Amino acid sequence: MSEPLSKIPVGMKYYFGSQARLRRDVEDLAMAVFRGWSYEEIVTPTIDYYALFERGMGRSQAHRAFRFTDTDGRLLALRPDITSSVARAAATLFAERARPLRFCYAATVFHQRPRSHAEWRRETTHLGCELIGARGVNADLEVLLIAAEILRRLGLAGDYRITLNDVEVFNGVAENLKLDETAREHLRQLIDARNASELREFLAPYAPAEDCIAFAQLTRLAGKSEMFDRARHLIVNERSRRALENLEALWRALEALGLADSFEIDLGDVSELDYYTGLVFRIYVRGLGVRVGNGGRYDGLTANFGRAEPAIGFIFDLDSLTDVLWRRRGAQDAGDGGARLRDEDRIALFRSALRLREADERVLIEF
Repeated sequence: MSEPLSKIPVGMKYYFGSQARLRRDVEDLAMAVFRGWSYEEIVTPTIDYYALFERGMGRSQAHRAFRFTDTDGRLLALRPDITSSVARAAATLFAERARPLRFCYAATVFHQRPRSHAEWRRETTHLGCELIGARGVNADLEVLLIAAEILRRLGLAGDYRITLNDVEVFNGVAENLKLDETAREHLRQLIDARNASELREFLAPYAPAEDCIAFAQLTRLAGKSEMFDRARHLIVNERSRRALENLEALWRALEALGLADSFEIDLGDVSELDYYTGLVFRIYVRGLGVRVGNGGRYDGLTANFGRAEPAIGFIFDLDSLTDVLWRRRGAQDAGDGGARLRDEDRIALFRSALRLREADERVLIEF
């Protein structure tokens, strides 16, 4: 069936003029901040083996990719994710380089199916960084400070929130309840939906009623330092307690640096990506109904391609950031500024244009 070529496919978008310039400015600013923290740019293949993303992202997320076969019948994909490619490079191309590795990128990713209709674009650009070979609060803090600096330099100070959680809080509870993989995924979906009654009903066969109520309360906890004491009273297993202690140590560091106003704890945020192993965070900006970025710790991912090592990273969605900044700044006339040139004498006209361009002035030839 032929499609009308006057339209573009759903989930795609044109950028032009001032909006395209804004998009480029946001990308340049983010990459400059990454360089300022000593991150090296890496460019990954646009097309790669589908198995790379299935192993890195997990089957359910990788299944959103555009897939096709090459002439040898091998299954390929347009990259739906950058982190999987960077993790493979760290374990292979950079296996002998001293740790930690610091990589950054600005790269297009592609999704055939939506995670949610509110967030879906078939093509979008990720601005991200990965810190590989470093563990602990200091490494976690570094990537959070980089994200905060980018948002501040974009003029969004006071208008963004970064929500924090540790997936080991959830993993400790799931382990304590002895859930199999199917039940564990169902539990994660119920937490994400914030449905307390269905959550208690699901947990009933696995734990006493008071434990079910306590866990349902735990997944609704969100806020700042005051919620740690409340969480400790609800957690009964050691694995979850250790995760909460790590989260609290990170929070105390953010408080000491005067950044706590821009951060929150959200124990109900259970990430959908299989490779997260510790800290997870999501980034929101006031005025936009969806998140503009997310990240977390993925200590097990590089083991798929070589040795296991600690790693953490995050991405910003360039298109979402551009949209929110565009709404705030308002449209600007793409033709504003510069010298308008018009002359009957062609040579005189273009001599003037060249002279102005040598001085890096903007020119507009009026025909």
